[in-house]
Amino acid sequence: MVSLQKNQTVSLSKTSASALSVINIGLGWDPIKKSGFFAALRGGGGSIDLDASCVLLDAQGQVTDQIWFRQLTSKCGSVVHQGDNLTGEGDGDDEVINVDLTRLPAAVEYIAITVNSFRGQSFNDVDNAFCRVVNNGREELVNYKLAEQGSHTGILIASLSRQGGEWVFKAHGKACRGRTVEDMLPEIKEEVLR
Repeated sequence: MVSLQKNQTVSLSKTSASALSVINIGLGWDPIKKSGFFAALRGGGGSIDLDASCVLLDAQGQVTDQIWFRQLTSKCGSVVHQGDNLTGEGDGDDEVINVDLTRLPAAVEYIAITVNSFRGQSFNDVDNAFCRVVNNGREELVNYKLAEQGSHTGILIASLSRQGGEWVFKAHGKACRGRTVEDMLPEIKEEVLR
């Protein structure tokens, strides 16, 4: 398993002991534990409802599909979101998106992985955010721990791109405006195509 920092890349094919077929993209986060009198009145910190999404783009950066809480399965059936976690509580992945790379349309050159706050909670309230890729549900290939916090409501956390017959993972950590993945599309396209 490879741990990345912001703007680093790695070939998933080279980190995997077996051929890539179905990958699981896991995203996780925790609510910041707040202290003090008012936090105690509200239960110590509350919950954070973030939404993981996946945007499929072609070589020109045109969106071919979006997988998010309003559309859990891609039109081609190769990408499936496993459902919405409304709190961020608990260990491990809070939301998982499965991608069958063998069934992904040939026109898809980029897979952008985002997380955003539909309720408008900022990333100042988020702790321990991460994105990881697991091959065939068994082998963790890459892990990216997000360090940035701020008043933004969305992040392009990472992307996968086809390069020379391999899938390459890039850690972006790009703060974005918007409460849905649709709101973030202009910033996603610009960053992914750079």
